[in-house]
Amino acid sequence: MGDFVTRVLAVMAAVFLLPAAPARAAGDDGAERLFTFKDPQITESSGLAVSPTHEGVYYTHNDSSATPTFYAADGRGRTLGTFQVRGAEARDWEAMAATKDPATGRGVLWFADIGDNLDGAWPNVSVYKVLEPATLQDATLPATRYRFRYADGGRNAEGIMINPRTGRLYVVSKEFAGSIYAAPKKLRADRTNVLRKTGNAPIMATDAAYAPDGSSYVVRTYFSATLYKPSGETIAKVEMPELKQAESIAYTPDGKALLTGTEGPNSPVYRVPLPETAQVTATPSPVRAEEREESASSAAAPADSSGAGLTVTDVLIWLAAAAAAIGVITFLARRTR
Repeated sequence: MGDFVTRVLAVMAAVFLLPAAPARAAGDDGAERLFTFKDPQITESSGLAVSPTHEGVYYTHNDSSATPTFYAADGRGRTLGTFQVRGAEARDWEAMAATKDPATGRGVLWFADIGDNLDGAWPNVSVYKVLEPATLQDATLPATRYRFRYADGGRNAEGIMINPRTGRLYVVSKEFAGSIYAAPKKLRADRTNVLRKTGNAPIMATDAAYAPDGSSYVVRTYFSATLYKPSGETIAKVEMPELKQAESIAYTPDGKALLTGTEGPNSPVYRVPLPETAQVTATPSPVRAEEREESASSAAAPADSSGAGLTVTDVLIWLAAAAAAIGVITFLARRTR
């Protein structure tokens, strides 16, 4: 029981030591349900991405599955194609991203097997690169596997994002003192790549995504979403619709709104408009080689991990959870006397 009590006390400490939550940016409350995934096989939608080449197409995958599988759906949530990924495992897929190859114009999908509920027990985690299917019909697609390890020790993570200006991949850990980790500029499939911390992330981040033009990125938590400049400066906090278990986040192709989803059967996807001051353009700006190097080494470093993305309501929820934890500790302590 000692280890359990230690964990709960750590959670309580994180909760009670939170600073006063910053005010959210005045944003548009016009969140709308875009669609609901209708496929009965989509029961734990954990990652979400918009197709970079097929208009009105959305991709998702389950949190865990017997086989590595992802789905393409239309704007009504109807499955257009179910795809098996050859050369991949499905240990704990938690996130995905979609990019476009600047040389070929071909869409590229990235699937992150980065969940680790055993507190960093896995020796390494993986991200799979799959060329986007040209035809949206059931198929098996080959994957390139990139293995990663954290420079400062294993951890649980649920977010990946790729800067469209630099092509750099980032992993966002899901912790009470979360972090953003940068992958090497050039990924190697023949050896383990090292993820190095570049900045802090909000408490319990469940997903992240870069804007279409690379001018900002967003980190999702269970309660809200926070927009950042690549330098890590906070742009705005965006209210999110109440969801059973907020899991995924993505930008719309025009950069004017966010898409967010949740786990569970018949799970909905919502479109959340961004404040006008936070909207971006849809096309990545060209970057000179020297700027690419500088941006790749310094991007993605939120300045404050001690409560970013939390509101007073969020803190009250955590306090209620802490109170319940105290009750559990008391009950267990009495039983062990």
